[in-house]
Amino acid sequence: MGVAKSLGKQLGRQLAPRAVSAAPGLSSSVVRQALGYALDGAGPFQGAATVAERHRRRHRDAGDVRDPRERAVETVVDDHVRLAGAQGLVTNLGGLVTATVAVPANLMGLVILQSRMVAGVAHLRGYDLDDPRTHNAVLAVLLGSDGVDALVTKEKLPAPPMALATAPVHDPAIDQRVSREVASAMVARVTGKRVASTVARRVPVVGGLVGLGADGLHTWQVGKYAESELRRRGR
Repeated sequence: MGVAKSLGKQLGRQLAPRAVSAAPGLSSSVVRQALGYALDGAGPFQGAATVAERHRRRHRDAGDVRDPRERAVETVVDDHVRLAGAQGLVTNLGGLVTATVAVPANLMGLVILQSRMVAGVAHLRGYDLDDPRTHNAVLAVLLGSDGVDALVTKEKLPAPPMALATAPVHDPAIDQRVSREVASAMVARVTGKRVASTVARRVPVVGGLVGLGADGLHTWQVGKYAESELRRRGR
């Protein structure tokens, strides 16, 4: 299974540019659109601040001895881990046969869910979700600690998420750069995961179970990075 996962990651990196070019606007434009859904919501899908405040009020009204904002941070992450696992299961059930359709769907779903989770954490920690600097920080968190460190070292990102969110001024040039890196990383992750599951077990339903575990685990890692990186501000 470890060999299959390694192979999947390698193939994912090779397939990512093709997957991005195969789906119109899949890169930065879709990432920004997904972020918009995450922040503002759409229909029954509530936006980040609404979800975060619902969690905060629930802990406040329950008389939790701990800070309700910090308890809300934990439960926002937990809820989104479960949701990411569920959507990972649904979008992976078709196996490699439906990859050309499922990759964009899984990418969009993950970016929306993870962006809403990170933005919810940011809101609870005192960041302004209307601020474009916060938007870039939210997307940068999706890259994970290792991904951010690598991009900062290569000077593809000027700073980690916390510094992006608290920069003196907003640099519009960072917007496209962050969106492009997130799109590339997410496509590589989704395509690599799908190839790994197919190499390991050529049974579509098993691919769904792999997707559930992989998406849930990755969302948990992103959530923990958000908790550690986006330190509390002001209120």
